Amino acid sequence: MHHSNFPCETPVWLSQNRLTSPQNVSILDWLFDKGSLTRRLIRLSNDGFSVTPLFEGWQLLRADECAALGLAEGSEGWVREAYLRGHGEAWVFARSVASRSALQGDGLRMDELGNRPLGELLFCDHAFQRGAIEVCRYPQEWLPAELRTPDLWGRRSRFDRGALSVLVAEIFLPSLWRAASAHSETGPELLESSGLGLHSNDTHS
Repeated sequence: MHHSNFPCETPVWLSQNRLTSPQNVSILDWLFDKGSLTRRLIRLSNDGFSVTPLFEGWQLLRADECAALGLAEGSEGWVREAYLRGHGEAWVFARSVASRSALQGDGLRMDELGNRPLGELLFCDHAFQRGAIEVCRYPQEWLPAELRTPDLWGRRSRFDRGALSVLVAEIFLPSLWRAASAHSETGPELLESSGLGLHSNDTHS
């Protein structure tokens, strides 16, 4: 399964201190948690976590990805898209990209991950340094067709090891917020806040 990456307005990715709209504390806790998302999903699912790869291959990277990786626009890279699931339900859509030249020079075999989560591999390898987390309302055109929903929260961060940089984006799907709200004392507020938009000047350039 694959889908078109480009026909939409590019979002502006924002650090936490640049968010101008007040956000639910629980939402912010998920978006800017510096720990392992995989481990958090394992806990939330009570070990019912799994990964479903959707697409892996060489592809032209999006303009925002090239900018984040310090590449010329139109550069080619390895793209991996996958669902992170809880009890079989897609909770997170993940997209990870790295430039062709840096990846081939480093030797990281992203094409051999299979059902293992890339984010956990990067998180556990202490040679990788993780950059700042940025968030946006993710364009629905960039999501798999069966789950296209406007204004979903997405976050991204860059993992660097020598000349290699891997950009990992994680988009939080409505099913995740429902599961998280069921385990939260502020469940109703969490659900309501997950559907609120940023101010219009926060979301697009």
